[in-house]
Amino acid sequence: MEFFVYHRDRAGSVPLREKLAEAHWSYMDGFAEQLIARGPTFHADGETPSGSVHIVDLPNPAAARAFALDEPNNQAGVYTPDVLVRRWRNTLGRTMWEFTGDRTEGTHYLVLGHGQGPAADLTPPADQGRLIAYGPLLAYDGTTWLGTAALLHAANTEEARAVLTTDRYADVEVHSWTFGGRR
Repeated sequence: MEFFVYHRDRAGSVPLREKLAEAHWSYMDGFAEQLIARGPTFHADGETPSGSVHIVDLPNPAAARAFALDEPNNQAGVYTPDVLVRRWRNTLGRTMWEFTGDRTEGTHYLVLGHGQGPAADLTPPADQGRLIAYGPLLAYDGTTWLGTAALLHAANTEEARAVLTTDRYADVEVHSWTFGGRR
């Protein structure tokens, strides 16, 4: 089962996050075979971390919750307590490491559409060359649609937001994002 996990940073937690970088990476190393995508999000300044995305294949919802809650930054208080853990479907059928687009030029984004009403954007847009990861956010039953999450390369936030049919969502968040892992 694939899961989308998003932790949001607490204000002022950057020094603690930096101190725990090796512990975080070591923890993620234990899930290397299960990770589909990972990486930090950033505030508007493009440098201050605002959260952390992990898309991971785990056996069940309990394992996904444990993955999210046992993560060292979460245990130490880097993140707020409102971690987002949702079932997810990898509609691209690949990991971020298989993305063949540009990883260095332009900007990468996380786009989170929080569902409202009938399901929307269940299939990726035709222009998949800029998509790094894409799929619906689902309830633990694996069928109830709760939204859509995408990681993509885009020129700006407006172009990133346009990957979703925005009027079909209660809210759409756009965050600067970068490929995660050891530096």
